[in-house]
Amino acid sequence: MTQRDNSYAAVMARKNEIMKTSTGIDYNTYAQSAIAFDYEKMMADTGYTHEEIARIQSETKVGNTPLYELRNLTAAVRRISPPGKGATILLKDEAANASGSFKARRASVSVFEAAQKGYKGVIAATSGNYGAAVASQAVQRGLKCIVIQEVYDSRGVGQPEIIEKGRKCEAYGAEVIKLTVGPELFYIHLLTLEQTGFFNSSLYTPFAVKGVETLGIEIAHQVQERYNRKPDAVIVTHAGGGNLTGTARGLLAAGCADTRVVACSVDLSGLHMASDTDFNKKSFTTGHTGFGVPFATWPDRADVPRNAARSLRYMDEYQLVTQGEVFYVTELLTKLEGIERGPAGNTSLTAAIAMARQMDEDQIVVVQETEYTGAGKHHNSQLSFARENGIEVRRGDPSENFPGKSIVIPENLSQVMGRPQDMIQLRQSYLKNAAKQLPVASWSEADVQFLAEDLKTDPQWIRSQMGSMTGE
Repeated sequence: MTQRDNSYAAVMARKNEIMKTSTGIDYNTYAQSAIAFDYEKMMADTGYTHEEIARIQSETKVGNTPLYELRNLTAAVRRISPPGKGATILLKDEAANASGSFKARRASVSVFEAAQKGYKGVIAATSGNYGAAVASQAVQRGLKCIVIQEVYDSRGVGQPEIIEKGRKCEAYGAEVIKLTVGPELFYIHLLTLEQTGFFNSSLYTPFAVKGVETLGIEIAHQVQERYNRKPDAVIVTHAGGGNLTGTARGLLAAGCADTRVVACSVDLSGLHMASDTDFNKKSFTTGHTGFGVPFATWPDRADVPRNAARSLRYMDEYQLVTQGEVFYVTELLTKLEGIERGPAGNTSLTAAIAMARQMDEDQIVVVQETEYTGAGKHHNSQLSFARENGIEVRRGDPSENFPGKSIVIPENLSQVMGRPQDMIQLRQSYLKNAAKQLPVASWSEADVQFLAEDLKTDPQWIRSQMGSMTGE
């Protein structure tokens, strides 16, 4: 019997075959070119209605999470806002899901699909929250679970947050394969899928993104029932894009076409996410620009051939906040509202505070998720780890924050400002990445139309950029 070649090059060459076997999706069905594909057909072919997804999720303790009005925090924001300003801030408490984060929604449909198709187990490559969600859902569906996790730098030092999330995966019965940071994550993921025959419970399949759509629908219905109106803005912590994509699609399905969908990431500019030396210099392992910007500007860098998470297709604005601002707001949520939640989920709350100051009092801004906290995920653990790695932690003006060197925690609420990311620049970066897949001169009308839809713009704008990219 011939031994299969399991070298890095050979496994990567087989990735499309492995993906087809492990997801049950033939992505070639949707391909139109090196750039364009039939996105809506891919999403529709999951076959699940929103009602069916809600039923699936209710079976495994997911969904129908509470929506809180943050009265004390809203009042504090109004005290520092111009007269008549200071929108009401609402918080969708996704920590109430099984496993403690919105990721349970993404995992629920994937794991259900795996069980329906007869797979014996599921595999997820993730830093942890999603792994815990997949493990939680798998144990409820009677499936085995393997989580592949980047935990350590080359010294064998692991981040407390990632270690805590790995512990949570193991608590649900998952086998956790712990790796050092680097390119081997995708290789090990593919090899493990091939060797086990398990289902690829990727963050980026249509099943995972469809699972988040109920979150947007619930927000729309809860705000309508309580305030007799639609939310003016919904702010989403942005990393790989599935959180924003699914929530926005749910909002649209519920009739919230005029609701602004705002992405928010922690600004970790200058820290390379695949760098061994930078790995332990960041105090946020998700919800930061190291994922948010690359995945926005080229979604198909994911572990599936065509990514269902396409954030620029739905994003109206992109806000950036500092690590210090998020840690300050995390403490503020505890002290003013009496609920303790993990810092990563409070990234969007930080942006909501900055935005609410500019919005009218009669407007509503929704922070669409929280996550559990404890042990290594707690902000005090993260700050202690930062100090151990030579990062200065101090109080002061957060504009002086320097990723990898200093974390500056605001001294008062008025210093929580955030700043906007340039949306035009993001769209232009996306087009440059598209040109690497297919030269601009070869773009067809179908490509132009797809790009316009994927960038929430129009074909005329795409053509204007094509001219500048070709020097015409």
